[in-house]
Amino acid sequence: MKKADIGVALYVLAAFVMMIVPVPSVLLDVLLALNIAVAFTVLFGCMFAKEVLSMSFYPTILLFTTIFRVALNMSSTKLILSTGSPGNVVETFGNFVGGGDLVIGVIVFIIMIIVQFTVINKGSERVAEVTARFTLDAMPGKQMAIDADLNTGAITDKEAKERRDKIQDEASFFGSMDGAVKFVKGDATAGLIITAVNIVGGLAMGMLRQNLEFADALDKYTILTIGDGLVSQIPSLLISLSTGILVTKGSKNADFGTVLVSQLFGVPKVLYFVGSTIAFLGIFTPLSTPIFLGLGLAFVLTGRNISKTIKTESVEAQVEEEEEAAEEIRRPENVTSLLQVDPIELEFGYGIIPLADVSQGGDLLDRVVMIRRQIALELGTVVPIIRLRDNIQLNPNQYIIKIKGIQISEGEILFDHYLAMNPGYVEEEVTGIPTVEPSFHLPAIWITEGQRERAESLGYTVVDPPSIIATHLTEIIRQHISELLTRQDVQTLVDNLKESNPSIVEELIPKLLGLGEVQKVLQNLLKEEISIRDLLTVFESLADHATATRDTDLLTEYVRQTLKRAISNKYFTGNGTVSVVTLDPKLEQEIMGSVKQSEQGAYITLDPERTKAMIESVRKETEKLDSLGKNPIILTSPIVRMYFKRLTEDYFKDLVVISYNEVEADVELQSVGMVTA
Repeated sequence: MKKADIGVALYVLAAFVMMIVPVPSVLLDVLLALNIAVAFTVLFGCMFAKEVLSMSFYPTILLFTTIFRVALNMSSTKLILSTGSPGNVVETFGNFVGGGDLVIGVIVFIIMIIVQFTVINKGSERVAEVTARFTLDAMPGKQMAIDADLNTGAITDKEAKERRDKIQDEASFFGSMDGAVKFVKGDATAGLIITAVNIVGGLAMGMLRQNLEFADALDKYTILTIGDGLVSQIPSLLISLSTGILVTKGSKNADFGTVLVSQLFGVPKVLYFVGSTIAFLGIFTPLSTPIFLGLGLAFVLTGRNISKTIKTESVEAQVEEEEEAAEEIRRPENVTSLLQVDPIELEFGYGIIPLADVSQGGDLLDRVVMIRRQIALELGTVVPIIRLRDNIQLNPNQYIIKIKGIQISEGEILFDHYLAMNPGYVEEEVTGIPTVEPSFHLPAIWITEGQRERAESLGYTVVDPPSIIATHLTEIIRQHISELLTRQDVQTLVDNLKESNPSIVEELIPKLLGLGEVQKVLQNLLKEEISIRDLLTVFESLADHATATRDTDLLTEYVRQTLKRAISNKYFTGNGTVSVVTLDPKLEQEIMGSVKQSEQGAYITLDPERTKAMIESVRKETEKLDSLGKNPIILTSPIVRMYFKRLTEDYFKDLVVISYNEVEADVELQSVGMVTA
C-alpha cells in the first residue's frame, strides 16, 4: 500500500477509535491541533486551486473532516464530564478566546454559530445547488460545441475526448457538491446540540458528583463547553468558508489571489474615488482624521502607481508586438503548413454562414457530425475530419466540395427557401424557381416558407437548405470513400480489431499480406459500397486465400463471396422475385479470353468495337430495369465479375455487378434481359 493510502485510512480509523476508546487530554490536544491544521490546509487549498477539478475529491474530504470533527467533540465531551479537565487546547479557547468571561464566551460562540448558519452555510448550499443545475443544463450545449470544433478541425480527437471527460467530471463534481454541503450544515447543527448537552450534563455532574454550587458548576462547565464548541466550530467555519470559495470559484482556470487582487484593485479610477471619499470623511466629519486621511492618501497613491504600471505594461506590450511582427517579416516563410491538404473540405459563400453558425441557430455542423456517424455505421470506415470554411470569392449562396484539395462538386441554395422535388406522381404543380437538385441532378423548384405546407400536401418532397448540403456532401463522400481510406486509417482499424481478435491479425499481417495490400482490398470493397464493418470476416477470408494468391483483385472477389449475406441483404431485400440482367456466356468467354496478365496486374484487350456494342447492350437492358423502377443489377459468373465491372464503371456509375456466388440461396431471381455484343 502507498503511504498516502495508509495515512487516509489511519485518519478515518482514528475517528471511530475516538468514539469508542477514551482519549487522554494530551493526545486530545494533539488531535485538536491537527484538526485545525487540516482545516487551514483545506481553506488555502481551495483558495489557490486554479480550477474546481483540482479539488475533485472535495466532497469526500468534507465527509472525512466532518466525521473526524464529530469524533473529537465526543472525546472532549467525555473528558469534560468525567474529569473536568479536557486539556490545554479546550481550556485555552474557553478562557483566552472567550475572554475568560462566561458571558463574553457565550456571545462569541453564538455569533460564530449565527454567521456559519445564516451566512456561509446557507449561501454555499444555494450556490452549490444552482451551479449543479446550470452545469447539468449546459452539458448538451458544451458537447455540441466540442463536436463542432472537432468537425472543423479546430481540435483533435484526443483533445475532444479530454474536453468531454472534463465536462463529465465537472457535472459529477457539482452534483456531489450539491449534496456534500449538507455535511457542513449538519456538522454545525450537531456542534450546537453537543454544546447544549455539555452544559446541561456539566451542571448535573458538578452539582451531583462534585457537590459544587450552581454558580460554580455553571461557570466551570460552561467555560469548558464554550471552549470545546469554539475549538470545533472554528475549523468547521474554515471548512464552510472553503466550500463557499470552491463553489463560487466556478470552472475558471485562474489563480485565485492574482485574479482577486487585479479585479479589486486593478482600476486606478476606483482607487481615486475610494481614497477621496475616505479622506473627505476624515476631514469633514468627527471621525479620526489621522486614520481616515492617511488611509485615503494610501488609496490615492496606490491608484497612481497602478496607473503608471498599466501605462508601462501597455508600452512594453506594444513594443513587443512590433518586435514580433518585425521578426515574423524577417523570418523565412514556413511553408510546411502550406503543404497539408485536407481530405474533405466544404467551402461556402457568406450567405450560407448562418447555416453553419451555431449562435445564429444553424445546425450544419451537427449534420456533418451525423454524416460521419452514418457512414461509419453503414460502411464500417471512419470519415476524415470535414473542414468547413467560408470563402468570400464564391457567390453568397454557393458552396463547393473538395476532396484532397481538388473541387469535386458544387451547388447553390436559396436562403430562406425550400427545395421541392416531384417524385413522379404529383398532378398539380407548384409555382417556384426552377433548379436542379445537386446530389442526384433531378429537376426541382425553389419555393418559399409559405408554399411549403401546400407542396407537401400535394406530394412534393420538400427539403430545407442544410439538408440539401448535407445530402450532397454525403453522396460525394460515398463516391470517394475508397480513396479517402489511408494506410493510417487501415492501421487504426487493424489496431481496433487486434484488441478483440489478436490471433487473426497476427496471422495475416505481415506474414501473409502487407498493410498496403490489405488497404487495396478494403478500397476495392468500399469503391462498390460494400461495408467493411465486419472486419473480422474480411480478415479471416483474406487469411484463408492469401496463401494461394496475393493478387488484391482476386482476394477482393474471395472476400465478396464470403460477405454474400451482407451483399444479398443490401441489393435483394424485400419479398418476391428480384429482377436482374444476366451476361451472355459467350460474351463472358470472350471477356476472359481478352484478359492479359502483367507485373502490374491484369488488363483487358477487348476490341473497341466489341466494347462499344457491349456498352450499348448494357444501356438497353438496364433501361428495362429502370422502367420497372428496379435497381440496375447485372449478374455474372464469379471469374468475370471484376473484369466486367472494370469495363462498365466509366460508363455507368450506379451499375451494380454481382456474381452468382455473392447471392444467397434463398433469393429468387428473374432475368429480364441478357447483355450481348
